[in-house]
Amino acid sequence: MVMGGEASMELDQCFQKMKMEGISIKEWRDIPVELLMRILSLVDDRNVIVASGVCCGWRDAFSFGLTRLRLSWCNNNMNSLVLSLAPKFVKLQTLILRQDKPQLEDNAVEAIANHCHELQELDLSKSLKITDRSLYALAHGCPDLTKLNLSGCTSFSDTAIAYLTRLCRKLKVLNLCGCVKAVTDNALEAIGNNCNQMQSLNLGWCENISDDGVMNLAYGCPDLRTLDLCGCVLITDESVVALADWCVHLRSLGLYYCRNITDRAMYSLAQSGVKNKPGSWKSVKKGKYDEEGLRSLNISQCTALTPSAVQAVCDSFPALHTCSGRHSLVMSGCLNLTTVHCACILQAHRAHNAVPHPAH
Repeated sequence: MVMGGEASMELDQCFQKMKMEGISIKEWRDIPVELLMRILSLVDDRNVIVASGVCCGWRDAFSFGLTRLRLSWCNNNMNSLVLSLAPKFVKLQTLILRQDKPQLEDNAVEAIANHCHELQELDLSKSLKITDRSLYALAHGCPDLTKLNLSGCTSFSDTAIAYLTRLCRKLKVLNLCGCVKAVTDNALEAIGNNCNQMQSLNLGWCENISDDGVMNLAYGCPDLRTLDLCGCVLITDESVVALADWCVHLRSLGLYYCRNITDRAMYSLAQSGVKNKPGSWKSVKKGKYDEEGLRSLNISQCTALTPSAVQAVCDSFPALHTCSGRHSLVMSGCLNLTTVHCACILQAHRAHNAVPHPAH
């Protein structure tokens, strides 16, 4: 196994400590489990897999000690690799299977669901071949999932999404970007009804959803922090108004190319910033005081917006920036919004005017 200089030094220290304590290592199986797991944390996942085949003792140690595995480096035969590894690593909590080319099939995901019942984080992005079978299996086998990435998966239905959310109610982060077939108003209603702990949801380019779906989401997921609606061309101000009213912890909102959004939506966001400042009735009732509000807003290509409405949002949320290097308010393609500026610009202008200039 190859590892860097710092890792080698750390292992040398471990061996020296064992020597001082009179622990002798004559064979591979003599390495204490604690040290073995420490070694694994210092090498890449390919070497972890190789090491699991050294002996029965190591295989058993890995089975109960390994909690995180990343297989994105596997460009060929990932499906077969997952089928062989799932029964071995039954204590996995994080599994990253993002692919550059589609390899995973339903039988591999079913193997994960059958063996890795403690899984909390799963990345299946770009798995074009997986169908409803995979989501049904995950719903039954991995009920503790909190983070699931299905972006770019296009072969499952909204029925499967609804079924998954009914059993995986701990979901907090869900990426469905590009899942056009699966993300419908019915799917969003299911998420709203079942996943009230949801904090981050990516619905980018799911162009079939409407205000009905987003409003159900807003009502059911009050703890939502990040929502990407970029390319959701059917939504209107009604969606943003619902989010402003119900999702008081919202930090990031993506509305790129949502051209039906008008000033009404912006003023609703701005007003939510006023209503939820510390000391207001609503923030006291919630028992939380949060004066930061929105930190990121993408309204690129929302050409119906006017400078006064967007400036109102910017004034309500000081964390939104238009200044160089800190663009958290993104307005590309909106040429009529060039006069919108964040607080930094105004402060710099005041500071410049306050500096006495030498008389000519």
